[in-house]
Amino acid sequence: MERTERELYNVLLVDDEEDAAQIIRKKMDWEAMGFRVAGYAHNGVEALELAEEEQPDVVLTDIKMPYMDGLTLSRRLKELYPDCRIVIFSGFDEFEYAKEAIELEVEQYLLKPVDPQELKVAFSKLKASLDRQLDERRNIDLLREQYMKSLPLLQESFFTSLIEGRIPDSQVEHYLSNYRIDMNGSYYLAAVLHISGVRRGSDFNDMLRVISVRNLADEWMEGRYSGRTLYYLGEVVLIIWHSGEEALASLTDSLDVFCRMATRAIGYPVTAGIGQICTDPSGIRISYQGASSAVAYRALFGNSRALNIREVEPQETQNPAFELDSITQIIRQIRLGDMAHVEAEIDKTVSRLRAGGSSIQRYQMFIMTLCTHLAELCSANRIDPDDVLGTRQDLIRQIFQSDSPAEMDLWLKHTCRKMRDMYRKCMEDTATSIVGNALRYVEDHYNDSNIGIDTICRELGVSAAYFSTVFKKETGKTFISYLTDYRMERAVELLLTTTDRTYMIAEKTGYAEPNYFSYVFKKRFGMSPTAYRAEKMKE
Repeated sequence: MERTERELYNVLLVDDEEDAAQIIRKKMDWEAMGFRVAGYAHNGVEALELAEEEQPDVVLTDIKMPYMDGLTLSRRLKELYPDCRIVIFSGFDEFEYAKEAIELEVEQYLLKPVDPQELKVAFSKLKASLDRQLDERRNIDLLREQYMKSLPLLQESFFTSLIEGRIPDSQVEHYLSNYRIDMNGSYYLAAVLHISGVRRGSDFNDMLRVISVRNLADEWMEGRYSGRTLYYLGEVVLIIWHSGEEALASLTDSLDVFCRMATRAIGYPVTAGIGQICTDPSGIRISYQGASSAVAYRALFGNSRALNIREVEPQETQNPAFELDSITQIIRQIRLGDMAHVEAEIDKTVSRLRAGGSSIQRYQMFIMTLCTHLAELCSANRIDPDDVLGTRQDLIRQIFQSDSPAEMDLWLKHTCRKMRDMYRKCMEDTATSIVGNALRYVEDHYNDSNIGIDTICRELGVSAAYFSTVFKKETGKTFISYLTDYRMERAVELLLTTTDRTYMIAEKTGYAEPNYFSYVFKKRFGMSPTAYRAEKMKE
């Protein structure tokens, strides 16, 4: 498999003898072999820092180096980057080195001085191995096996996309075939099971109640209806199909019994909203919108019952498809856009509602449905819905006791602004909190020579990839660079305010090797710690 220039495998050279490394770098036609030298480090500590930046495919390292030897480096690299290939070259032809290299699954063990032809052969084998790895990841049989394992998740994603209206009518059959879904029916509808009093994502027991309701719904559907259940926006959604319209028409009474049974089972009111019957799967998004609207009427008709949109809302006022799209767009702009776009979406929806001759009651129900989605967005991001929407009583009073559309417009825009501000702050706070905790950890543990990305990520409970991205975005530096800068600042402080010797300052700032501390200090300030102290004392 040939790779383009942009797809060359990255190589990191590590050797304290720069002349030897440069000879290797210049004598080999790396690109012709399918590689590029992404960086050069003088020792293992520098190599770890470079590896965070460059994500090398192969590390070519000497064994005997100051501050961190090649075997220790190899061990750390294998922990942090399991797919990284290691090639060791050394002038020490000793069995113990070779034995440990084998235990570390080192690809090649070469002796200095490195023979160019031998190195070329070694990297030719490496490239073949890396290429095979890529081929295996693209292997049809392997992909088919992974596809079958992923099928339940793909099917759930399909039904989610269906109720969101993200699948074009012309592609529905294609997805049904590919995802092995049998929706053999002539009539379809969606129902929403709402659990009152459950705060989505805030409590483990609440999540167990949602899971319990889905399990009960699966049992209830078996033998009665063909269909699927799924989680969507913190609620359980039923998608049901049948060959006869009459069977779906009788669904309300059956679900009404289910709601009372489920309420007794979990101890929380379970209300079912039932949408319109449609004649093809693409109409499920409209049915779902109707089901969501029906659930909103529980404020008027009560909980623990089934509410059919055809019964609680006159046919001529039922939600047109554009309302679902409008709510989706408003929520999207709250999450990703600015307030001007949010208000523009609200104005567009209100204009279409009024142009269609909708009553104030229709507008009220639209706002209630939107508020339901806002509450779900709050719960998903650990925001108290009361902080955005007010209490349930306040919300009902604000929406249903107002006869002024202009007043309701202002309230809706104000509410969406609060939602947007709180959502953005929540996203920023999450990243800021992680970085802030990392900075405090550095302040408290910078004198620990073992601190690194792996230790900080274990402490914070996040992945190294996510942490590195967030940390660099917030601080403009990699974590290792920030840690080095912080240690150097403390070192300067100790040099100028104490009479501690260099080895003592090295230990106090997290450097187990005094010589490496002096090396890093000189690289940073252009002179040794002793010379720096003497220079500053003259001033």
